[in-house]
Amino acid sequence: MRQALHIHDPESGPQSAPKSGTQSSARLPGKDTAERKTTSWAVRRLTLTDFRNYSTLRLEPDPCPVVLTGANGAGKTNLLEALSYLAPGRGLRGVRLGEVTRRDAEPGTVWAVAATLDTPAGPVDLGTGLEPDEDSAENRDTGQSDNGNKRQNSGARRVVHINGQSARPGALGEWGSSVWLTPDMDRLFCESAGSRRRFLDRIVAGFDPGHATRTSSYERILRERARLLREKGGHADPAWLDALEETLAQTGIAIACARREMAALLNCACEQNHGPFPMPRVEATGDVESWLDQGPALDAEERFHAALAETRGHDAESGRTAHGPHRSDLEVHMRVGESAAEAASEVIARECSTGEQKGLLISILLAVAELIRGARGAAPLLLLDEVAAHLDEERRAALFERLGALGAQAWLTGTDPAQFAGLSGRAHFYHVADGAAAAV
Repeated sequence: MRQALHIHDPESGPQSAPKSGTQSSARLPGKDTAERKTTSWAVRRLTLTDFRNYSTLRLEPDPCPVVLTGANGAGKTNLLEALSYLAPGRGLRGVRLGEVTRRDAEPGTVWAVAATLDTPAGPVDLGTGLEPDEDSAENRDTGQSDNGNKRQNSGARRVVHINGQSARPGALGEWGSSVWLTPDMDRLFCESAGSRRRFLDRIVAGFDPGHATRTSSYERILRERARLLREKGGHADPAWLDALEETLAQTGIAIACARREMAALLNCACEQNHGPFPMPRVEATGDVESWLDQGPALDAEERFHAALAETRGHDAESGRTAHGPHRSDLEVHMRVGESAAEAASEVIARECSTGEQKGLLISILLAVAELIRGARGAAPLLLLDEVAAHLDEERRAALFERLGALGAQAWLTGTDPAQFAGLSGRAHFYHVADGAAAAV
């Protein structure tokens, strides 16, 4: 028998007694949430089951900011990760989905996240989690894989329910939007171009959920072309290769155009309201982007298609496709000066100090939130892990004011409650410890 997967909130149907460790919060005094106009995506109820260090957890915050404090390793980031699964993709940690299941759970156990979300279109019930594969069910008694280690549901697939109906994971992007900042992202400007491409693609997908579908399709066709070149070499069907390459060119140019447009929008937003944070200038760069600089998108598409045909031999030998948006980068510079007009010089982000890089990231993500609010009618969920730890008092106060102006439900974590004194009376505060979150 497979373990039943419950990814709906218990109040939406028959429910059993809550497990120990479950905590629920009261409403903030003086808030009539039923009459609150929805100007942000906001979690009104969150339920976790066998997720990371949580056997079960239930929270009921208001749409205001949520502050999670506790010792390192208490599970604060785990809560943000759970919220990140309310959007398409592999969450803010980007790990294999099977690794998320609670480590000391019974063999065959799978994780689940359920939430009721306020949206511009009204409340929606979202649920996601894993459906165990046959192997994990068959091995549930032993909990062993071939190498003797406990299984982590490596073959399980993700399932999604929206208002009780099964849906594809990509559909989550149509109902909600979230933006996150984690300490690992502090190294973004010094890491590989791939990390920055994924960062930019997540931003684009927050405006256009179809962007994630296009990038997934592009990568799938790219792998198929590489397989044909590797296995067939010069004997691959030219007509079939040409059809793949035509689709690659069409999809690739659409991806590159969306990235360039997003970069231009970000630059405008950052110029208008950066406050005490550094002013970034962002640019999507690469061969495809340079072709778009030189002429119409149709010309760039034809040029890309021709380049793919010309480099078949090279690509077969190297095992890599030489041209395309999969090799592009996101370049970020810090403008020097108080305004765009005064910024006579720039410093590339990887050469900036750690504090300046953190400030650049915050500027970009706040600009993203402003743009999403303008384009989609509501501010996104903001998941900000340890964001206040390295900010001085002025920038911390500026961040809290921007969050208030956005009207966003921001989830912030930290070890020291004093760092969030500026949000007193404006946020829900929880202390996280021992697989529970208690309102304070």
